[in-house]
Amino acid sequence: MRKLFMSVMQSLKERTRQFVDSKHMLKSITVASFLESTIVPIPLEAVMVPLMQARREKLWLIAFMATLGCIVGALVGYGLGYYLFDAMGDWAINAFSNPEQFEQVKQKMQAQGFWFVMTLGIVPIPFQVAMLAAGATKYSLALFLLATTIARSIRYFGLALVVYYAGNQAQKVIEKHKIKAIVGLTALVLIAWWVSTLF
Repeated sequence: MRKLFMSVMQSLKERTRQFVDSKHMLKSITVASFLESTIVPIPLEAVMVPLMQARREKLWLIAFMATLGCIVGALVGYGLGYYLFDAMGDWAINAFSNPEQFEQVKQKMQAQGFWFVMTLGIVPIPFQVAMLAAGATKYSLALFLLATTIARSIRYFGLALVVYYAGNQAQKVIEKHKIKAIVGLTALVLIAWWVSTLF
């Protein structure tokens, strides 16, 4: 059993090394980000942080390509909500949420779409719900993409910044301060949201 485990771990390490050194690495991270934002609600950080540590010369480019993949995924999700919600809405809601939660999201989207998308883009909640709701409610595509770009840039370039300063200790720093960072960023967005209602 131990030999099998060691063999699997060695195989995973080898594949990770191949991925890190691959000339298709940037395309792969873009595709992974696209999939995360559309059909695979698993945080991309688990792949991005080790990759950024291994390829620090491409640190900011990795963050950019991950952001780009998410924006393309958000555009696809918006389109599905906009054009196909009547046909596939029930399946999508059950896959990523539940009818009650989705109804609340739709109401929030109609009332405060931009700031709501910003908040969902930062906190670790499946972003698919926001994309479908934005499309289903015919929310402004330009504002939706702007909010998505800002939120995901904060997320991915924030990871790059941690790796830039913390180096090989980045994973430990992220694990230690992740909750505080999410709470702090969410609080800043909510304050900006509140301030925007005053004008």
